[in-house]
Amino acid sequence: MSEKKVSLLEGFKAFLMRGNVIDLAVAVVIGAAFTNIVNAVVKGIINPLVGAFGTQDLDNYSSCLQGPCTTNAKTGEMDGIEILWGSVLSATLSFLITAAVVYFLMVLPMAKYLARRAAMQAAKEGVQETIEVSELEVLKEIRDALVAQRTGGAPGQGSGDGPGGAGGTAVGPREDR
Repeated sequence: MSEKKVSLLEGFKAFLMRGNVIDLAVAVVIGAAFTNIVNAVVKGIINPLVGAFGTQDLDNYSSCLQGPCTTNAKTGEMDGIEILWGSVLSATLSFLITAAVVYFLMVLPMAKYLARRAAMQAAKEGVQETIEVSELEVLKEIRDALVAQRTGGAPGQGSGDGPGGAGGTAVGPREDR
């Protein structure tokens, strides 16, 4: 029973202070503002363009499924079954415009940026790996040259300032290797 109970308000405060909750709230607010822009584009540009071929408002496009679709002037009720396909077309166009704007103005540039960044990181890692490999090759060549100098040289053929010692004689391979 040594566990400390977290109060309800402390848990709620921790939930609110997490970064993803704030990000989600910002996304919802931006999405609502963006929806207004898309709706204005549809009503101000798309509907008049479609209206050049028919009515000015897509919501006016409809078909009658059963019976004559007439409105009773006294009651205001519709006689027959009316299919309002114009409003569906308007909502579909709004969705397509929203999806296109999000993709071309947000998703595509971010994907290109992330790909460019990943390529730069891979190139940086490739250069680092190349440097490490070339350093390793140089060290191997030095080792091979030292081993060849120790084993291949006859006494008195050393340079005098190498690993064979200052006396100018080459020392054979070490026994402890």
